[in-house]
Amino acid sequence: MTDTASAPPPGAVTELEPGLRSILAPNPGPMTHWGTHTFIIGRRRVAVVDPGPDSNAHLAAILAATRGETISDILITHAHLDHTALTPRLVSATGAKVSAFGPPAAGRAPLMQKLALSETIAGGEGVDRDFMPDQELREGSRIEGETWSLTALHTPGHFAGHLAFDTGSALLTGDHVMAWASSLVSPPDGSIADFRATSHRLKTIRGRRFFPSHGPEIADPPARLDWLIRHRQSREEMILTAMTSGASTLGDITRAAYTDIPARMLPAAVRNVLAHLIDLYERKLIDAAPDLTTEARFHLRP
Repeated sequence: MTDTASAPPPGAVTELEPGLRSILAPNPGPMTHWGTHTFIIGRRRVAVVDPGPDSNAHLAAILAATRGETISDILITHAHLDHTALTPRLVSATGAKVSAFGPPAAGRAPLMQKLALSETIAGGEGVDRDFMPDQELREGSRIEGETWSLTALHTPGHFAGHLAFDTGSALLTGDHVMAWASSLVSPPDGSIADFRATSHRLKTIRGRRFFPSHGPEIADPPARLDWLIRHRQSREEMILTAMTSGASTLGDITRAAYTDIPARMLPAAVRNVLAHLIDLYERKLIDAAPDLTTEARFHLRP
């Protein structure tokens, strides 16, 4: 894990490059690292990317950082509460328009939607179920202000409706790629197949600095993306090895595949393993009996 001593102080404004500032929210934790970065794009009439958690101090910090300016747009990478919870209060204070991919379930693949409706997979950790944007963005959507312009990139994997924002010189990557940890992929909101495809796609984007929503700038984006792809492949191999050795329940497979994490992270590991098992099931490499649920017995196909 990246040294937390290098974190900026919560509430302080960091100038990342001309026209791009960040403010760290006071919500450190095992899933948020230093906390959530709120980004401010442009000058005079500005956009805010990911207002962050519902915090009086963070709201005050955003308003102080933009004093004398107008927040015209609020852009959301994805509908997790550590990114969106402050949105209604920031809208109330500024009247800004909110843009995102859509409500929390937008973008789910048919199987994930089916699993969500059947309530067999659970999930939904940290989802802002009440989130609803004023404007829906899609791949290639262009958002412009007086001194700035952004292009939305649909980057599912961690979350079906996840977006990254391309400024032309920087890519705000949300939770997809981070320097300090791999991203949680929890069905039905997350998909390993999508995570893998997005990681390969982001490798083709050159000439951008990558700024994630948690932790430091990505020093070498292609190398980090290669690591993420290898990491997911390694986890898949560990899962298949565990099943070859006789593990068949979600819990047993997780304990066999994740021997390198502290106990407090095991619940997140269970969700990642479930995502891998769903991916393997869709690829017809394993079966789930009697049905594809968290209580299933998983077996390799002959």
